[in-house]
Amino acid sequence: MSTLAWIILAAAAGGAISVLFAASFLLTPERVRTAALPHFVSFATGTLLGAALLALLPRAIEAASTAELGRIGLAMVMGILLFFVLEKWILWRHVHGDEDAGHAHAHGHHHASQNRAAANLILIGDGIHNALDGVAIAAAFMSGTDVGIVTSIAVIAHEIPHEVGDFAILLNGGMSRIRALAFNMLSGLTSVLGGVVAYFTLRHALAALPYAIALAAASLLYVAMANLIPGLQRQLSVAAGVRQVVLMAAGATLIFYLAD
Repeated sequence: MSTLAWIILAAAAGGAISVLFAASFLLTPERVRTAALPHFVSFATGTLLGAALLALLPRAIEAASTAELGRIGLAMVMGILLFFVLEKWILWRHVHGDEDAGHAHAHGHHHASQNRAAANLILIGDGIHNALDGVAIAAAFMSGTDVGIVTSIAVIAHEIPHEVGDFAILLNGGMSRIRALAFNMLSGLTSVLGGVVAYFTLRHALAALPYAIALAAASLLYVAMANLIPGLQRQLSVAAGVRQVVLMAAGATLIFYLAD
C-alpha cells in the first residue's frame, strides 16, 4: 500500500472509530460512563506521551543531520507555543460566545443560546484539531509505516474521550443524536484533508520532514501535558493515582513495543 493510501486510511479510520465509539459509549448507563472515562483518559495520556517521545521524536532526530539537532528541539518548542496560542484562541472564542449568550439572557434565551454557541465552537475547534491530527499522521507515515501506525493508535486513543465530550456538548446544544453523529463524522474527516495536504506539501519539501515530525510530536505532547494530565491531577485519592500511573505506563509501553 502506498504512503498516501496509508495516510488516508489511518486518518479516516481514526475519525470514524473515535466518533462511533463515542456515540455508542453515550448509550451506556451514566454510572458506567462516569467510572470508565477516567481510565480511557489515563491510557490515552500514556499513548500520547509514548508516541511523542518514544516514536516520533527519535525518528525526527534520526532524519535530521547533526547540525540540525538543536533545531529539532526548537521546532518542538515552537510547536508547543503554536498549540498554546491556538487553544487560547479557541478559549477566547468560547468566552466571546458566552458573552453573546449573556446578552441574549435579557430576551429569555440565555441557556439555549449558550448551549448553541458551545456546540458551534466545539465543531470549529474540533475541525481544526482533527486537521492537525491528520498532519501528525502524515508526517509520521512519511517517516515510516511503523511510526505512522503507532501515531495513529495514539491519536485514536486520545480522540475517544475527546469525542465523548464533544458529542455530549452537541446533544446539549439541541442537536439530535443522528445530526450530532453526522456533524462529528464530518469534523473527523478534516483529519483526512489535513493528512493529504501535509503529504503533498512535505513530499516536495523533504528537508522539512524532520521538523514536521517534531511538530507532530509537539502536538501530541501538548495535548497530554496541557489537556489530559491536569484533569487527572484533580483526582486526589491514592487509589486513583495508582490506577492512573498503571494505565499511563500501559499506554506508553504499548507504544514502545509497537514502535520498536
